[in-house]
Amino acid sequence: MDDPANDGTRRTRSVRLRAGLVLMLVAIWTVPALLLASQIHFMYLEEGRPLSWWSLFGWQLVGWLFWVPATLLVLRLCRRFPVSRNSWARVALVHSGTALVLTALNFVFLVWETWTLGPPPFNEYGFLPLTLAWVSQRLHLNFIIYAGMGGVGYGLEFYRRYRERELHASRLEGQLAQAQLQALKMQLHPHFLFNTLHAIAVLVRKNSNREAVRMLVGLSDLLRLALDNAGAQEVPLKQELDFLERYLDVEQIRFQDRLRVELDVAPETLDTSVPNLILQPLVENAIRHGIAPTADAGLVRIRAERRDGRLRVEISDDGPGLDAAAESGDREGVGLSNTRKRLQRLYGEDHRFSVGNSESGGAIAVLEIPFRPAHV
Repeated sequence: MDDPANDGTRRTRSVRLRAGLVLMLVAIWTVPALLLASQIHFMYLEEGRPLSWWSLFGWQLVGWLFWVPATLLVLRLCRRFPVSRNSWARVALVHSGTALVLTALNFVFLVWETWTLGPPPFNEYGFLPLTLAWVSQRLHLNFIIYAGMGGVGYGLEFYRRYRERELHASRLEGQLAQAQLQALKMQLHPHFLFNTLHAIAVLVRKNSNREAVRMLVGLSDLLRLALDNAGAQEVPLKQELDFLERYLDVEQIRFQDRLRVELDVAPETLDTSVPNLILQPLVENAIRHGIAPTADAGLVRIRAERRDGRLRVEISDDGPGLDAAAESGDREGVGLSNTRKRLQRLYGEDHRFSVGNSESGGAIAVLEIPFRPAHV
């Protein structure tokens, strides 16, 4: 259902635009009235027959204001009858007839307003002499004026259609980007689900039924959170961390005492907007390279801070680090590959994302995106 307040706002905006257009046309057609009134005034002044400039201006102004409604009519006709390969003959016929009718009406109007407002000696002529005088002065000019109005009208119409096509293309591009982002995000769900179910199967084969049940419960919580935000491309960082903590609970059941996690998140970053499900594949990558390959306990650090007006997130581990192929990006999993594509779609060049070996040992993923409040 349409919002009455929005309808009222649109109507008000439309009325204001039309009023502004009318005022602009009045100003435009006032210019020739000023010029002709001044020309006639100085011409008669040189002949020693001074005429009131204000009476001349009022007479000319009323005569030229005839073209204000005429201009609105021509603009409407330009929109109603667009030029195309198959319609040019009809368009030419419509405008030719309209030009003739407006010209005839203009002459009748000029004769009437000259008798009514024109100063002597202009208002002293009869109908036929005055009509012939106006025809001789304005016939060609009227057709030139109409052609000019038609040119402006079709120019505005072509620009309007160009803007509409541009807006339509922009909307299609935005819809395509959203669809691609959604597809990339949805690919993370089966990827993570497969890994977790595989871990549960391993626990069942080991007869670790209690741990398997706990992992299934944790998995159900994760899926519920993921489905609750299935349509959101960006969420607050605190919401993303909540999902990440549920994921780490499941992983700690799998690795038990071998997995330790440190969180160092600046409080001012909690309400920052981040891509939905952006941290889970990065943490999964740290666990895979830092915890899984060794029998010793390992540490995963998650750090978030605001730096130079940007959000910087670091996810590191103290494991053996990445091999040459993984560090160069030649062998990259689904999670990291999708992360790069999503960041490119969401931020273009306004982001930084890197995965490599840390100088202090282990691997580190660094993500920098614009710092902006989340709108939940």
